[in-house]
Amino acid sequence: MKTNYKQYLRRLLIIAVPIILSNIIGQLQMLIDRIFLGHADDLYMSALSNVTTPMWATMSFCFSLVAGASILISQSVGAGDREHIEEYAGAMIKYNNIIPVLLFLFWLFLSEPVFKIMGVSENLMPMCLSYARFYAPVFLLAGMGGSLSVILQTSNYTQPLVAYGIIRAGLNIVLDYILIFGKLGFPALGIKGAAIGTTIAEYLGAIFISYVILTSKKLGTRPSMRGIKKAKMSTYLTSAKLGINTAFEDFAWNLGNLLLIRILNTINEFAAGIYSIIFGVEVLAVVIVGAIGSGTMTLTSEATGKKDLAQYKGVCICAYALCMIVAALMIILALTIPEQIIALFTKDTSVITTSSIYLLIVGINLFSKSANIIVGNGIRGSGDTRWMLYTQMFGTISIVSVAAFFVYVCKLGITGIFLAVLVDEAVRALINLWKYLRIIKRF
Repeated sequence: MKTNYKQYLRRLLIIAVPIILSNIIGQLQMLIDRIFLGHADDLYMSALSNVTTPMWATMSFCFSLVAGASILISQSVGAGDREHIEEYAGAMIKYNNIIPVLLFLFWLFLSEPVFKIMGVSENLMPMCLSYARFYAPVFLLAGMGGSLSVILQTSNYTQPLVAYGIIRAGLNIVLDYILIFGKLGFPALGIKGAAIGTTIAEYLGAIFISYVILTSKKLGTRPSMRGIKKAKMSTYLTSAKLGINTAFEDFAWNLGNLLLIRILNTINEFAAGIYSIIFGVEVLAVVIVGAIGSGTMTLTSEATGKKDLAQYKGVCICAYALCMIVAALMIILALTIPEQIIALFTKDTSVITTSSIYLLIVGINLFSKSANIIVGNGIRGSGDTRWMLYTQMFGTISIVSVAAFFVYVCKLGITGIFLAVLVDEAVRALINLWKYLRIIKRF
C-alpha cells in the first residue's frame, strides 16, 4: 500500500504552521528584547542568561506536565472515544494550576539562593533578582496557558495562536522599549523594565486567548463546564503520571543548561552573554522544529489510538524532512552573514569576530537536535514517555561531563561548551532512532 505523504504533510502543516508563526513572533520579540538590553548595557545579556535559564527550566516543567493529557486526548480522538476526551480535558483544566502557583511563590521569595548556586557575581546579582521578582507573576498563567494550548492542538485548530503571538509580542516590544530606555516620560528601568513589560504583555495576551477558547465553535476537545466540575483528581493524576516523565525530561535538559551556564560563569563575566546570543539566534530555528514536533506528537498519538502504522511512520518522515530544510537554511546563514547577525546583539567587535564559528556549530547540531525532537515526539505519541526521560538524563550527565573536560582539561573555553552540545545531541539522536525503529516493528 502506497503511503500518502501529501496527506500527512498537509495535516502536519495545519497544526504546525500557526504554532511556528506564533513561536517565531515570540522569539523575534525576545531577540528584540536582547538587542535592547545589549545596547543598554553589555552586562544585561549575562544577567538575562543567568536569570531566564533557571526560570524557564521551571516554567517548561509546567507546560510539559500537560503532555500526558495531550497524548491521552489525541489517542482518544483517534479511537473516537468522546467520553475520555471530556474526562482528560476537564481534569487538565481543573487541576493544572497547583504547581504554577507554588513556583510563583518560589521565584518571588526564594530566587537569590538559586543564583548564588549558579555562581552569579555580585555585580550581576541585583539585576537577576530584580528581573526574577517582576517576572514571577507570569507563572500564575502557566497552568491554564498549557491547558489551553493542548485544547487548541488536539482540536487541530491552532490558528488563533498567530493572533495571540502578535498581540503578546507587539505589546512586549513597545513596553520594553519604553521601560528599558525610559521613553514617553517613564524612568529608564533597564533589565527591570524588560521584566515588567513582558509580564504586562503576557497577561493581556492571556485575556485574548481565553476569550477565543470560550467562544470558538471549532474546538472538538474543549470540555464542557459540567465536565470540568465533575473532573476527578484521579483522572488528572493518570495523565500527569504520563506527563511527569516529559516534564522531568525538560527539567533534566534545563538542568544541564543551568550547569553549562555555571561552567561559563567560571570562564569570565561575559561568557554566559555570548552563549545567550548564539542560542538566542539558534532558538529561532528550534521553535520551528519544536512546533513541527508538537504536530508530530499529536498525529502519532492519533495514529496509535487507531492503530495506523502508515500514519505513524508517514508523519515522522514528513516532519524530519521539513526539519532538514530548516537546518540547511541555518547553516547557509551561518556561512554567509554570521557577523552581521551577532552584531545585532552587541557592539563589542571582539565578540562579533570570535563568535561566528559558534553559529556554524549550532547549525550543524540542528540536524541531530531535529532528530531528537521529531523522533522523541513520535516515541511519546506511542504512549512511552519514559524513554525520552532516560535518554535526557543520560544526556545531561554526559554533556556536563564532556563540557567540563573540554573547558577545564583541554582549555577550550567557550568553544568546549559548543562542542559538548554537538556530541551530546548526536549520540542521543542515534539512541532514540534505535528505539523508534523498535516501536515500528512492534506496532
